[in-house]
Amino acid sequence: MSAPPTAKGAVELAVAPAPARVDRSEFLRLARRARWLSWASLGYMTLEGAVALIAGIVAGSIALTGFGIDSAIEGVASLIVVWRFTGSRLLSEHAEERAQKLVAISFFLLAPYITVEAVRDLIGSHQPEASWVGVGLAASSIVLMPMLGIAKRRIGERIGSPSTAGEGAQNLLCAYMAVALLVGLGGNALFGVWWLDPVAALVIAGLAVNEGIEAWRGEGCCVPGPTACEDDCCAE
Repeated sequence: MSAPPTAKGAVELAVAPAPARVDRSEFLRLARRARWLSWASLGYMTLEGAVALIAGIVAGSIALTGFGIDSAIEGVASLIVVWRFTGSRLLSEHAEERAQKLVAISFFLLAPYITVEAVRDLIGSHQPEASWVGVGLAASSIVLMPMLGIAKRRIGERIGSPSTAGEGAQNLLCAYMAVALLVGLGGNALFGVWWLDPVAALVIAGLAVNEGIEAWRGEGCCVPGPTACEDDCCAE
């Protein structure tokens, strides 16, 4: 049923093993780790978003500004996962379903603004200024985001949590966005190829929509507990 693997798909297959049966204590341990990773992501996204927005506004770069907005959206996704694994919601399948949908919706918040602004810049031949701060920010995200994303996707698959896996997918998406951003900013700064910036922004918007659709369609597994996995939904 799966489509031929793309470069992105190959990454996902490599980092997302099939769900395994876990007992209650293991679930709780992994859930706490997911919550900790989400707090760590929130801290980085706050810094990343602030720097990207300020640098994007100064340089007039829609790709860099969109990257900053995406950081804020990813921060919201991190808060959703923290909410999902806090208090009485820890073992709640209903909370997991709500968190999954909220994470999916967060993907769609980014695309409309970026698309409109990128098309406007292309039509109007708006030329952003070079932003070496943005280049450095994109490079750091390319290094850090895959590590967070892979860890969260693995935990999400282990405990049957589409919301956790979805947040991990957002971190991986952030890395893809950072690559597109680096190409756009670098091309503009080094060679004056201004149109790479809005084109990179359109790539970012397309990736966000695709990931949102995948997150919305994600199907959860059972929540580990005394009667968990009676239908082997978490079995390999």
